[in-house]
Amino acid sequence: MKVLVTGAGGFVGQALLPLLLEAGCAVRAAVRRQPLPMAGIDSVVVGDIGPATDWTAALADVDAVVHLAARVHVMRDAAGDPLAAYRATNTVGTLRLAEAAARAGVGRFVFLSTVKVNGESTPPDRPFVDGDPSAATDPYAISKAEAESGLLSLAQTTSLEPVVLRPPLVYGPGVGANFLRLLRLAERGLPLPLAAVSNRRSMIYVGNLASAILAALRAPSLGGRVFLVADGEDLSTPELWRRLAAALGRPARLWPLPPMVLSILARLAGRRAEIERLTGSLAVDARGWREASGWAPPYTVERGIARTVAWYRGAQARR
Repeated sequence: MKVLVTGAGGFVGQALLPLLLEAGCAVRAAVRRQPLPMAGIDSVVVGDIGPATDWTAALADVDAVVHLAARVHVMRDAAGDPLAAYRATNTVGTLRLAEAAARAGVGRFVFLSTVKVNGESTPPDRPFVDGDPSAATDPYAISKAEAESGLLSLAQTTSLEPVVLRPPLVYGPGVGANFLRLLRLAERGLPLPLAAVSNRRSMIYVGNLASAILAALRAPSLGGRVFLVADGEDLSTPELWRRLAAALGRPARLWPLPPMVLSILARLAGRRAEIERLTGSLAVDARGWREASGWAPPYTVERGIARTVAWYRGAQARR
């Protein structure tokens, strides 16, 4: 199988490419500027992804596409019109690629979406499940939801077989953003006011996500469907903090502050969204994906955290 991977040099792409090669796939990477310095990878420069991207060379003789490239979510987007900026890349750019792939005779098209299409939070006892209606609220999630809808419509009129994966927070070697900040705080051994938090958060280790993408390429009868994917073990924020601290060899210092007080302080400090991610629940039930694909995660959460911490220590040592 010859697979085109967009976003191949990114966080998820770097975990996926070795797995595809190990599985015997011929891999072509669509890159923005420079070919990837990785043996066995055929790189094609396509520039920025958007409405005008020319996919002709990248799609030549390709059997399947894994579309990872995206304008990624940031807490404070500086674009004048964030929704238009996200749509240009994540919606229109995705659909132009999918249309070109259909014309080129591509079958399977794996699209990496986000759990944010489902919404920003869940009750502790009611995780998201496949088939829940979209409740996208921010420009990033809206652009992904619109891309999903367009892909499923395209499947009705072409031979393209889109498979949409919606992961929650992805962690692993190379992680950034909030998870990296947690690692830095845990390494410093700072006490956090989270002991009273009783929430439920789903995550997925990047190696598990790469494995799920490979399964989405291989498994039959998945075309035209949307799936939630996750590690399968949800953690509360205090439990995640304890596991990070233990892997780092640091004490897990936690003290109780009522979540309501935390929320008030966060609003006053202009950090409401960040604190809600620490105190609220966002859980998914990924049994639908496992049953449909036959997939099981190759990494436990414990092993995923250990590998993430090992990468973090190595990165710190090289600084």
